[in-house]
Amino acid sequence: MKLLGIGSRIHHPEFGKGVVTNLTSAQYWVTFIDRGLETIAIDSAFEVIEAVTDEVDMVSFSDVEMSLISILRRWSDTNNAAAIASKWKGGSLIMSPGDPNLSDKEVPINTFFHKIVMVRDRIRVMEQKINASKNLDDQEKVDLQQYITRIYGSLTTFNVLFQNKSDYFIGEKI
Repeated sequence: MKLLGIGSRIHHPEFGKGVVTNLTSAQYWVTFIDRGLETIAIDSAFEVIEAVTDEVDMVSFSDVEMSLISILRRWSDTNNAAAIASKWKGGSLIMSPGDPNLSDKEVPINTFFHKIVMVRDRIRVMEQKINASKNLDDQEKVDLQQYITRIYGSLTTFNVLFQNKSDYFIGEKI
């Protein structure tokens, strides 16, 4: 049996999908999407999704952390939970139709914000899948990436809802 290197992706029958973040002679330290850090015996039953065979001592903790974040984002359909700006907490979105005979529609701003974050996260997953696709040539990837950038640009209006600028939608920079 060949040892898995740091960054290898596995599926454990009890803990689900995870990434090997460290190992000893007897066990793997695996960070699982749903369970966090767990140790499992090297000879325990699990499925190898993607094996990494690099030397263990060639990878710094920072490299492992960045790889783990990237892998979890790529294989999960949700990303970090974005925080809503404090001024919007508990607020509501009121949509008023142009016809005065029709009633307004009121939506809790937290519900609306959650939906915007889900759209953003799914666009990010789509972007990652396009970039990782083996079926698209480089020009097709560039073309699709330009559409995604324009989608982000169309959504910049909603940046006012986010607490952190790092969560903002960013379109084309001129």
